[in-house]
Amino acid sequence: MAILIFKIALIVILFVISLGVAAYATYGERKVAAFMQDRIGPDRAGPFGLLQPIADGTKMFMKEEIIPNVSDKLLFILGPCIFMVTSLMTSAVIPWGTAMEFGGVKYAMQVADINIGILYVFGVVSLGVYGIMIGGWASNNKFALLGAVRASSQMISYELAMGMSLIAVIMMSGSLSLTEIVTSQGDGKLWGFIPVSGLNWNIFYQPMGFIIFLVCSFAECNRTPFDLPECDTELIGGFHTEYSSMKLGLYLFAEYINMFISGAIISCLYFGGYNFPGLSYLSTVLNPNIVALLSFGALFGKAIFFVFFYMWIRWTIPRFRYDQLMKLGWQILLPLSIINVLLTGGVLTIFNK
Repeated sequence: MAILIFKIALIVILFVISLGVAAYATYGERKVAAFMQDRIGPDRAGPFGLLQPIADGTKMFMKEEIIPNVSDKLLFILGPCIFMVTSLMTSAVIPWGTAMEFGGVKYAMQVADINIGILYVFGVVSLGVYGIMIGGWASNNKFALLGAVRASSQMISYELAMGMSLIAVIMMSGSLSLTEIVTSQGDGKLWGFIPVSGLNWNIFYQPMGFIIFLVCSFAECNRTPFDLPECDTELIGGFHTEYSSMKLGLYLFAEYINMFISGAIISCLYFGGYNFPGLSYLSTVLNPNIVALLSFGALFGKAIFFVFFYMWIRWTIPRFRYDQLMKLGWQILLPLSIINVLLTGGVLTIFNK
């Protein structure tokens, strides 16, 4: 019963944190854009504009809700709901920190520790495209439909290279469990001969795989320079052209939640997850709950850094043409990811003999 209560509390906390990050990521995006363009950014709503996300959320709730007469009303409502739910579901298998301890019982800071965690993430992410496709089709608008078709083809194309780059990490850790992948990046010998504590990260073994995975994550999150599904210069607003009020808010919020969860998954796969230098030492001298909070802070900080990186790239690199996007995915990233898997297999075979 105690474990069930802890899991429910963890679900609620992750839900609140995800929504909070999504809300303030909109504020952060404006501030990053303003800094890079030598502007001030939001500064009217509250001190330093910190209440701007609350003002934006209130605006979304208060705006008139319009459902086109020619749309499929049920699917029109279902589309953003599916996209939002799948965005929130991906955080369930992420190990957010070391175990907490209450009354001598340890509680993992993970909603569900399943042995195929990374497959679960890919499965849920694949379902997210249905939210976009259904929303674009149900709008009965040619621009929305074209944006939805672009989104689905783009996400399916880049999932191949992303999956292949991930195979190399699975080969190294020997598991599909995110918990075991993170644990394997703790204490060990870097490159087989340098003893390290909490710094045996996969980025040092899989630099090419990390770059491929990172580029594909931009395409999966529909972020610039891969934001062709909502290209305003061609498609007005893309798949959410006909949406207003909080239905539009769900699409926009889900995008920022995807960025945050994507940053957390990248951190777990390549940057040690909650591991940081000195974690094993602190585990011997500090209360387990304090260590758990520190480890959560480490993973959260890494995820927030990648959110910032997404924003930085948006205001640095221009949008690709659609043919360039497809060429990059099929003719460059996919062959590179296959080569990376073959090299990883060769190296592991040589050093395991």
